[in-house]
Parts: sequence; C-alpha cells; structure tokens
Amino acid sequence: MIRLTAELTPAGTSYLATGLGQPVVLIHGVGLNKEMWGGQIVGLASQYRVIAYDMLGHGASPRPAADTGLLGYADQLLELLEHLQLPQATVIGFSMGGLVARAFALHYPQRLQGLVVLNSVFNRTEEQRAGVIARTSQAAEHGPDANAEAALSRWFSREYQAANPAQIAAIRQTLAGNDPQGYLTTYSLFATQDMYRADDLGSIQVPTLIATGELDPGSTPEMAEQLARRIPGAKVAVLPEQRHMMPVESPRLVNQMLLEFLESANARQSPIKGIVA
Repeated sequence: MIRLTAELTPAGTSYLATGLGQPVVLIHGVGLNKEMWGGQIVGLASQYRVIAYDMLGHGASPRPAADTGLLGYADQLLELLEHLQLPQATVIGFSMGGLVARAFALHYPQRLQGLVVLNSVFNRTEEQRAGVIARTSQAAEHGPDANAEAALSRWFSREYQAANPAQIAAIRQTLAGNDPQGYLTTYSLFATQDMYRADDLGSIQVPTLIATGELDPGSTPEMAEQLARRIPGAKVAVLPEQRHMMPVESPRLVNQMLLEFLESANARQSPIKGIVA
C-alpha cells in the first residue's frame, strides 16, 4: 500500500506526489479533496509520476477570494508545476476539476502534455442549469453538506453505497467539513462556467480524452460527446453502468482506460529514433 505525506507549495497548495516517469496531475471535484484519487495513485504510480492536490477552498489548500474565477484555479495548478519544476504534465480533471483542466489548457497550453476530462459538465440544458443553481442557493443558505444525501445518490450506485458504508460515511464527513466560503466560491463556478471559453476549445492541440459514465445524470454521455466535438482529435469514452464517482467506485476500470490513453498519447508525442523528419 502506498503511504504518502502531503507537502505544501510556497503558496500553500497541499499535494501528494509519488512514482517516476511522465507527470500526471489529478484534480478532484467540488467538496472532495486529493484523497479521492487513492485508486488512481495506486494504479498509475508504477508507470508515471502521479501528483494529486487540493483545489483552492478544499482540503488543506488556501481559501480563494470570493471573486476568484476559473483562471485563479488554473493559476494554482501552474504554481504547483512551477514548484515541482515540471515544464509539462498530463492533467486529469474530475467534475469541477475538469473545468479547471479545461481552463488550464486554454490559458497555459505550453505547459500541457495531455488532457483528460472525467465526468464533467458542458452545455447544460436550461433544466440542468436551473437544478444546479438551486443547489448553489441551498449550499449558500445551509452550508456545504446541504445536498449531501442527494449528491451521494447521484454519485454512487445503491449497491456500492450498501457495500461500502464506511467509505460513504467518510465522503459525507468530507463534504460537511468543507470551508463554507471556499466551497460556495467553487460550487458557484461549477454551476455557471460549463461553457467557459467554449469557442476557444478548438485551440487545444494535445491528446485529449473526454470520459463519463453511462448512468451519470449530471455529467452525461451527451455532454461528453458535445465537448469532444469542440476539441480537435479528442476521444470519447462512456463506461457502461457507471455513475458519477466512477474513479472511486470502479478504479480498475477507470485506470485501464487512463493507462491506455496515456500510453497512446505518449506514443503520439515521442518521435521514432533514427527517423529524420
């Protein structure tokens, strides 16, 4: 079992890093923290340098100013790469982390080696937008765990919840323990920024994978398809019978998909020795 000690960047971002090889950075979703990536850290660290960090307002990282936009979250990732002296990395963002990964790809393309967006949102319908705005209002009034039970029902299958009560309880506790202002700032962006610079997505030139679960009600297969159509050469994967928290519920399945993508992406970017272009 991999046991890691969290470290801090000069700006205070809390992160975990392990493994050797090409760097892969993992960005969690709203209300969660770097600990959600345990299955991916174990599954990827034998081949890659895996880095997971706490987003602004989450875990042990600093709270963002109330007016912080997606660029501020992308800047946090840039500072982390600078601290680790990494010129480039493949960035894997889950849910809200997918929005941050997209923003990073648009603002700092030269620092990106590959892009993976997991279970994230794009081009919500009016009904979907109204639902997430309502949840934002509930969080503002009642705190980060106002929607915990409904969220867990969307995120996990009933079978997984029943079989893993301790883990579900720990995630519920994580949600409740979030800093209210940090959570609200982040959730407000999650609720409103699904079309962030959508017209610029065609400028992304790195290998890209957009993936979600067949049964993810908030980050639907249709969203994944629409997002992928905006990014040149992007691949789409819809994992059968998976809900929102598929990296946690089905780590082996997700890891297999990620390893195949990373191998393919690295092969595309590594010129064959001995051949002069």
